[in-house]
Amino acid sequence: MRLPARLFAFGDGKPALGGRAGRGPGGALAPRLGSELLVPRAPPQDPASAPAGSEGTGSEVTVPKMSLWSIISHMPPEEFSGLFTEFPRSLRCLLADWLENQPWEFINGSDAFCTNVAGGILSAMLEKLRSAASSNEQQCQILQQVSSIESTYRRDPLRLVAVLKAILEGEKAAVLKRDRHLPLSFHRRQEELKFSLGLQRLQHRVREIQALRDGPTASPQLKTEAKPPESVSGGLVHRGESQQPCLPGKELPALILEAVKELEVAKQQVLKRIQIWKRQQQLAGNGALFEENLAPLQKRCESLVEVYFQLHQQVMAASTELGAELLPRLLERFNEVLSSLVKSSFLVEKQPPQVLKTQTKFQASVRFLLGPQLLKASAKPYMVRADMVTEKQARELALSAYNNTLSESTGEIMHNVVALETNPTSGTCCANFKNVLLKKIKRCERKGSESVTEEKCAVLFSTSVALTPSNLSVHLQVLSLPIVVIVHGNQDNNAKATVLWDNAFSEIDRVPFVVAERVPWEKMCDTLNLKFMAEVQTTKGLLKEHYFFLAQKIFNDHSASLEDFQSRSVSWAQFNKEILPGRGFTFWQWFDGVLDLTKRCLKSYWSDRLIIGFISKQYVCKLLSTEPDGTFLLRFSDSEIGGVTIAHVIRGKDGSSQVENIQPFSAKDLSIRSLGDRIRDLGQLRNLYPNTPKDQAFGSHYNKEQTGKDGRGYVSTAIKMTVESERDQQPQSAVGGPRETPQAQMFSLPMLQPELHPESLQSVLSPICPPAPFCPQPIPTGYPAGESNINMMVSDNLQSSFPSTSPMLSPSLVMDPALPRCQDLAFGNPLPFMPNQYMTGEASQLLPGGPSPEPQDEEMPELAPFTQMVDPSLQSSPRMPPSMDLPPGSDFDQFLQDVSLEGPALCPPFTPPLQRSGYPSPNASCWGLGESRWDDSVRPGHA
Repeated sequence: MRLPARLFAFGDGKPALGGRAGRGPGGALAPRLGSELLVPRAPPQDPASAPAGSEGTGSEVTVPKMSLWSIISHMPPEEFSGLFTEFPRSLRCLLADWLENQPWEFINGSDAFCTNVAGGILSAMLEKLRSAASSNEQQCQILQQVSSIESTYRRDPLRLVAVLKAILEGEKAAVLKRDRHLPLSFHRRQEELKFSLGLQRLQHRVREIQALRDGPTASPQLKTEAKPPESVSGGLVHRGESQQPCLPGKELPALILEAVKELEVAKQQVLKRIQIWKRQQQLAGNGALFEENLAPLQKRCESLVEVYFQLHQQVMAASTELGAELLPRLLERFNEVLSSLVKSSFLVEKQPPQVLKTQTKFQASVRFLLGPQLLKASAKPYMVRADMVTEKQARELALSAYNNTLSESTGEIMHNVVALETNPTSGTCCANFKNVLLKKIKRCERKGSESVTEEKCAVLFSTSVALTPSNLSVHLQVLSLPIVVIVHGNQDNNAKATVLWDNAFSEIDRVPFVVAERVPWEKMCDTLNLKFMAEVQTTKGLLKEHYFFLAQKIFNDHSASLEDFQSRSVSWAQFNKEILPGRGFTFWQWFDGVLDLTKRCLKSYWSDRLIIGFISKQYVCKLLSTEPDGTFLLRFSDSEIGGVTIAHVIRGKDGSSQVENIQPFSAKDLSIRSLGDRIRDLGQLRNLYPNTPKDQAFGSHYNKEQTGKDGRGYVSTAIKMTVESERDQQPQSAVGGPRETPQAQMFSLPMLQPELHPESLQSVLSPICPPAPFCPQPIPTGYPAGESNINMMVSDNLQSSFPSTSPMLSPSLVMDPALPRCQDLAFGNPLPFMPNQYMTGEASQLLPGGPSPEPQDEEMPELAPFTQMVDPSLQSSPRMPPSMDLPPGSDFDQFLQDVSLEGPALCPPFTPPLQRSGYPSPNASCWGLGESRWDDSVRPGHA
């Protein structure tokens, strides 16, 4: 009997939560791997069409495990109408995900074991349907259907298995057609069902062998023990109807051979599950979610070993029937099964750090899953030893199946021997290395251009134990994950790149530590997204627009489309060996700088989608050029490591637009004043792109300003950020009156006596303007400094010598156009005359911008430094030598004109330095010295 379609049209046709595959770069379908392996990506939203602070964009962590039913229930019921001819869809809806948690797929055959399992599942299903019908409005109709199902399939439960298997196959096909994959948790559950059913079949084989060996003389006790197998039902055990094993015409040797074959299959399943656990542990090093609990895996190993000993006992009891030829072969196969299980169950539960610095303590632990069950009691505890091995040594050990022993350790490890202890309470057998230290490392010969940070090592944990009941001695060895050993912190960045690449792209059961040199770009996108979300600790991952920008950066190709990058592969050299064009760092070094900055200072901004981040300066200009005045966005600096900048649009009175990029902020800058407070300080910033008012977007990120006096009676102070362009464009109404024009800073020259000859003029002016060939070229920073109202005077008693290197010029100083000029003969460029260029370090502290880096000029001879500082009294008036009188101004002017005709100019007119980066420079006005950050030219992570 079937109900009308309207009664079981379950679901609204919308996709289930996370049911549709996320799309990678260019819209490519990215596999949804669930929470067990990788963090999945949700379909991204175009940032150009969504508010920067909008929710629901980017990657989300899906913690709950997905079932097949969670997807099916949200798909249109019309897609499954042809599946429910023999089983009502209304009952399928009531069973929900219970149905997929039964081993329908693995019940193959028509023997007694399969029949018993099918009968047990049928009984459990009828019980569940009757329980669900009691709380349903259509109770009577459902009970009628349940009765019909029971009368139809009770005599032939294997027919029900075939019907429900066909329904599940149709549902899986529909999901695969739409999403191209099934949930990972579904695959994992199916693997668990397969192993559980195989283990029950093995137990059934043991009972069959015992019944066949005992024959009709079997005791009543043995008959009682020969129970039917158990069927799995939603994690609960349901026994089928009691039945004796039926053995029509089977001979004992054939039955034992069949059982041994099934034992080997079950062993392979356990070994595969251990390899999967190891691979998941390695991916966790890149940030993937990982179920570290080894208890289920230990229980699986112990269950199989228990059946192994039962079967081994039956084989030894039937040694006469098996004969002298078959028995040794069977025993050899038994020994191989046990040896594989024992060696594979010795695992590194807690890995040592994969970037390991010498002279640094670390921790690790190993676990022997079969230890509580098999370890023989010993007067002395079993000891586990840790040794450092090279990649070559690790490869030799792996090729020998870990039967060889280590000949020589490649590094000296302190406190490297620990006891293997069994804890009866927790049922674990572990060795915990709590205070290990790598004292030194012996470097091996590297391959080709391989650097120190590309050299991979590992820690080898080894021990020898005796097993019960045969007192068998076994040597256990296990390798840790690949380790890069460093001796200095500046190697950490490149070492992390080696580890990231190896963790992401290595294969299961590889030869240590072989990894691909080139990988698909889509896999690299998944790896970068996984690392970013794990490091920043956010649920918002990268968008496809971010991947497009990253592809342009790593491939140095700005003409390719999203689809072009989709089919490309990226090499290790492109990732972290080749320097990016026009930069001093690699792609990974830049990306790692962004990770560090976002993790330390920008986590909340990124999680609120206030930062577009991965976007080029050219594309920013395209986005903002059509936006209203004051529209801004945040992006990561493309030219600096670990910097974030504000790009905003300025519109003139004629309607023309100009996009300004404020000098990037480092983590150190944001620790002084947060990004939200800096945005609040800048009045020219009005709307976050595309049209969100900045107070609405960043209001929750503003820090409360402290006013009044503190508890000690001091008046509170605050640091405010300003940008030059803000003050230049500030309307008069905003300040309450006309804006004062900043006074030019004048530098007074010492007045000369009329009787001085031209040849003696240079000795007087040399402290201010040295001979032309030695005028150093100022190094432009590209970032204009803030304004300053400090008037600096130059003393006339400065010595004639000057240093070969000079502090960087402050471009905010204004020169007197009447000053003489000097020509730079070495470079052919007119240079601005700046007094701090020839001052000592202490004197330069008085100038706006503070002390600047001192670039070395190899062509300039080393000269003696100054021994005097600028006299503060020079701030009011110049102090002249007593023997010098003030000449008439006209005579002095004529004299300078004569000198200019005889030789090169002494000093050029003031020329502002080049602005290479185009960033306006922020400064802190509360200090009154213009530029507030004195280390702008030194960025963390610069090569």
